[in-house]
Amino acid sequence: MARSVADQLVGQLVAAGVRRIYGIVGDSLNPVVDAVRRTGGSAAGGIDWVHVRHEEAAAFAAAAEAQITGRLAVCAGSCGPGNLHLINGLYDAQRSGAPVLAIASQIPSVEIGSGYFQETHPDRLFAECSVYSEVIGTPAQSPRMVHAAMTQALARGGVAVVTLPGDIAAEPAQGSAPRLVTAHPATLVPAEADVRALAEAIDDAEKVALFAGAGARGGREQLLALAEKIGAPIGHTLRGKEWIQHDNPYDVGMTGLLGYGAAHAGMHGADLLVLVGTDFPYEQFLPDGVRTAQIDIAAERIGRRTQVDVPVHGDVGAVLDRVLPLVRAKTDRRFLDGMLAKHDDLMNKVVGAYTDPVGQRTPIHPEYAASILDDVAAQDAIFTADTGMCNVWSARYLNPNGARRMLASAVHGSMANALPHAIGAQFACPGRQVVSVSGDGGLSMLLGELVTVAMYKLPVKIVVFNNSTLGMVKLEMLVDGLPDFGVDVPPVDYAAVAAALGVYSRRVERPEDVESALRAGFDHDGPALIDLVTDPAALSIPPTITGGQVRGFALAVSKMVMNGGVGEAMKMAKTNLRNVPRP
Repeated sequence: MARSVADQLVGQLVAAGVRRIYGIVGDSLNPVVDAVRRTGGSAAGGIDWVHVRHEEAAAFAAAAEAQITGRLAVCAGSCGPGNLHLINGLYDAQRSGAPVLAIASQIPSVEIGSGYFQETHPDRLFAECSVYSEVIGTPAQSPRMVHAAMTQALARGGVAVVTLPGDIAAEPAQGSAPRLVTAHPATLVPAEADVRALAEAIDDAEKVALFAGAGARGGREQLLALAEKIGAPIGHTLRGKEWIQHDNPYDVGMTGLLGYGAAHAGMHGADLLVLVGTDFPYEQFLPDGVRTAQIDIAAERIGRRTQVDVPVHGDVGAVLDRVLPLVRAKTDRRFLDGMLAKHDDLMNKVVGAYTDPVGQRTPIHPEYAASILDDVAAQDAIFTADTGMCNVWSARYLNPNGARRMLASAVHGSMANALPHAIGAQFACPGRQVVSVSGDGGLSMLLGELVTVAMYKLPVKIVVFNNSTLGMVKLEMLVDGLPDFGVDVPPVDYAAVAAALGVYSRRVERPEDVESALRAGFDHDGPALIDLVTDPAALSIPPTITGGQVRGFALAVSKMVMNGGVGEAMKMAKTNLRNVPRP
């Protein structure tokens, strides 16, 4: 048999170091799938086909693999509905900067434009969530186009989509494929004038606050050195948490709805706020009237969230390397010491309030369960967290240490990401503990992926915070003065569902059983699901409560009482009052 376009494409993937493709087989994709089969799998130096239950999960899994390894990851979907299902996971990959190649197979090329069965136009549909999206129209185009797609995904940190009609995939290959080469990442050096302006702004300010995101990953040591030299507290975003929080004596936590600690107070009490490698989108949590500097490798992001007085374009590490020798040391550390004391106070009074006295209360408080999870999990665990309340509990109670990794759909904000992210992370790192911190809402949305976990016997540990409600949506409604509606679902025994699939499972309803259940699940040699029945009335309280939020809560609770929900209102108050920040 002559070597086909599909064979050539798969050969390019093998040469690029790809070891698996996540997807679901289908007619237009069959030439590619068969070419994968004939490689003999990764054990023979070829590629494995990972059969998921929904293409959305395929894209999420590829996104996680790419983020954990830094290498190209691949997903695929058949024509029409098959590859359309990829789109949500591809949005997540694109917005997370994950190098992912998506193979979108297409209807027969002669039928394109005729309204044919399952006809869509993936090259147009995926344009917004990719750095590259093109259609292979002839066999001669394929090798260079696939090469370009891989190069774009790796170089620009995002999604590349190749649309391949099934008939072209089956045709004899033409031409030879260029060899994929990758250069070492370059360093973007800032302009000297911008460095001097930032140093002068720091010197002129009596109180400086630093707020860092994932972009500070490569400049962590320099950031801590700057904080020490100028006596500045360091707050961080959710994506910055795993890089900034651990072993950081200047840490004051997060701000925003997920926030905790003194980051909000530090940012609002400073004379100068320095945004370091972050595109934090919630302008309502950023201070007005505080002079602001911003360091970012992407110039287009500078100033788009808040007014910036001192813009600096460059790599965080390169910028701080140049700023550090120029700034004067600040001997007055009252601002830093005050924020650290406030942070410690808030962590004990607010965040800590749920981890000690509630250890014997039912329903299980999710904060208590999250704190136990942090203690039990491996020191090099990879956590994947669902969007919503699971993000809150993960942000507040799961502690990074320099070895742990934490993945979330932090920018795209999709539900149901945790389990498919965990699948991709576990395939990429078979020897590491991978923990999916799943909400019952997110788990149920892509529940079929439990079958994937069972089928491959992936040792993923799925910890379900099962409160039978969409907690974050409930909170949003209450803040807006609306009684919660449409957020509750009938209780589901997910441990029983997992057991039916042959997955080790435990259902936990009493707080004293949380630790033993988690340890048993984590010690199990294979997949495990721990179903924690948690308090549906437990909500995330922001680090600073505004008058509007208080009025919203009061109005919503009043409406709840007027509609006969006195018992629910009382339960909510009893559950959350201890977590309201106190002076």
